Amino acid sequence: RLNLQSFLPACAIIDTARFHDATKARNVCANLQAGEIVLFDKAYLDFLHLSELTDRGVYWVSRAKQNMQYRVVERRKTGSHGQVLRDEIIELQSYNTSFFYPQQLRRVVALVEVQGKDVEMAFLTNQLDWSAWTVAELYRARWDIEVFFKEIKQTLQLSDFLGHNANAVQWQIWIGLVVHLILRYLAFLSNW
Repeated sequence: RLNLQSFLPACAIIDTARFHDATKARNVCANLQAGEIVLFDKAYLDFLHLSELTDRGVYWVSRAKQNMQYRVVERRKTGSHGQVLRDEIIELQSYNTSFFYPQQLRRVVALVEVQGKDVEMAFLTNQLDWSAWTVAELYRARWDIEVFFKEIKQTLQLSDFLGHNANAVQWQIWIGLVVHLILRYLAFLSNW
């Protein structure tokens, strides 16, 4: 969980890769309050969890999976921003997804710059009132988290571990994260 004022994480879970990311999303989102926003990669698409977040008043934005089955209920105007290609209200069609998420969703398709090239991406959200461009921009902001992870790996050189059992690796990651956060916090204070 990232504090958008300081860009410092408020929560981190460090675990082995034996669990799918979607199972950890519940832990990360457990304390989210109504009105807060969560940004997911499509690996976290668990429609039961997303429905629970919606019921709690938590807004979310995620990439849509390409094979997702849905029916367009309403086509909206894309607005003045040329990067937005489609803005639709949809209902999920496959039995499993529609059972777990019976509410309507919003699907926004936009051109997003990736490595200097415009790439078409589809986004899902439970927020029906924001502009379509806001939905795309929120997802783009999720990349700041990826940049944060890359920064940690590069500056703290977390690719070479002193110990190789799970406990040793976790302790080294936690210590590296704490050191990095202290440095980021000091930089935040000096700019404030």
